[in-house]
Amino acid sequence: MDDPVLLTGAGGRVGRAILSGISGEYDWRLLDREPVSADALPAGVSEDDTVVADVTDEWQVREAVRDVGAVVHLAGDPRPNAPWDSVLRNNIDGTHAVFDAAAAAGVDRVVFASSNHAVGAYETDERTPDLYRTNDDYRLDGSELPRPSNLYGVSKAAGETLGRYFHDEYGLSVACVRIGNLTEDHPPREYERGQAMWLSHRDCAHLFGRCLEAEYDYEVVYGISNNDRRYYSLERAREVLGYDPQDNSADYTFEGEPKDAA
Repeated sequence: MDDPVLLTGAGGRVGRAILSGISGEYDWRLLDREPVSADALPAGVSEDDTVVADVTDEWQVREAVRDVGAVVHLAGDPRPNAPWDSVLRNNIDGTHAVFDAAAAAGVDRVVFASSNHAVGAYETDERTPDLYRTNDDYRLDGSELPRPSNLYGVSKAAGETLGRYFHDEYGLSVACVRIGNLTEDHPPREYERGQAMWLSHRDCAHLFGRCLEAEYDYEVVYGISNNDRRYYSLERAREVLGYDPQDNSADYTFEGEPKDAA
């Protein structure tokens, strides 16, 4: 891709994970509400490549998408307990502003960071905790309807629907990644659910890189590593995107230590 990739919410956890793995593969334009400190910028990215803006400001967003080839949209209120006024403004209105600006600018694709919370209510009392274990074959594969577990999840389901609309109406290629539990050096410690949906930094960067490279129309995929005990299917991400995750929470103890070291 010759044109820059706009990364919104670049200073957040997911943004840092993406840049740690594939920063050298693209020209970037990094957008965040707060300045990204110079020491936090990856190699090859300078302060000239950063934009301080709020995704709820439509004019600022339209300026940010000018001349980019793709958008990775991460910005928003990430709190699972975020109140309605915040998710409405930051996550729904902000996501609409990004999709709308991308369509108006003729951007080819938008990769939208959705969340496991968009389908969290599938984890019923009858299904858990067996759902998180290897002897249970229940899988969510991205074809199911959203079933949010909180208002944050509602906002992510709304973002997926906005992506569907902008694909159908304007021809944008849209990938919605339902991100699991992102941690860097090990799976979540002593947290069965988190280990079942673990996404390592390495696999996160690889998955978003595949979203920038593969050919697709509109897709909803799950963003987790290749965990033995998982209830999200990786088949669609593998088939359509060429996703090839390398990490597995089963390689670690329940306490989060590598088994080979133990």
